[in-house]
Amino acid sequence: MNNQSGLKRGITGIIVVDKPLGISSMDVVRRVRKVVPRIVVQGKNGRLKEKWARVGHGGTLDPLATGVVIVCIGKATKSVSKLMGMEKTYIAEIDLSAFTITDDAEGDREEVQVDNIPTQDQIRTTLDTHFTGRIMQTPPKYSAIHVDGKRAYKLARAGKDVKIEPRPVDIYSITIDRYTYPNLTLTIRCGKGTYIRSIARDLGNKLNTGGYLTALRRTQVGPFKVQDAHPIERFETKVEQGDLMVLMEF
Repeated sequence: MNNQSGLKRGITGIIVVDKPLGISSMDVVRRVRKVVPRIVVQGKNGRLKEKWARVGHGGTLDPLATGVVIVCIGKATKSVSKLMGMEKTYIAEIDLSAFTITDDAEGDREEVQVDNIPTQDQIRTTLDTHFTGRIMQTPPKYSAIHVDGKRAYKLARAGKDVKIEPRPVDIYSITIDRYTYPNLTLTIRCGKGTYIRSIARDLGNKLNTGGYLTALRRTQVGPFKVQDAHPIERFETKVEQGDLMVLMEF
């Protein structure tokens, strides 16, 4: 607090949240904003007034996914773009027996007749050959990608024919954690803009099986790990400067 003017600058930094299932990244931001101290500024009329602190997130996580959401507060919101560009790690659970229109469990299952169940070695070879390194990937039709100035998912829900051009993404590594057909669990390290749902769908196409994402957990973004994240329940009480992680210059 500046005693001469009565202005309050507020807090600045990053707090890591373990997002639960069923809420959006913006829901997390709204939850945090409510418990961040408000700032006090001088209005055009010279009077002091309270305002909400600036709060944003460093990368969207779908409501059906859980895990790391980086919340930026105050001047740290200037680092959102930098955070979005950081390497990410996911644990992905995939069902190889069906496709869905959304490429995840939100859409209805479209069963696939699988004549030859792939072995783990075949899956490993396919991942190494087609899904590692810089690859061309087509985002899901039900995604927030802009198509002709509109969100793809809005066009898809309206029954429009959505055509999304493939784009390059970086996949640094994919590890097979567990496999008992049709259930496959992968750990994926990837770069900005990668859709794990697209990996599930495209893997199924390459294997001549189905492929859709049944569960997704983001375990790390850059240096920020889920082990260091706060549960959403923590944000019932005020967030102070000492609660924040400041790992970069703002």
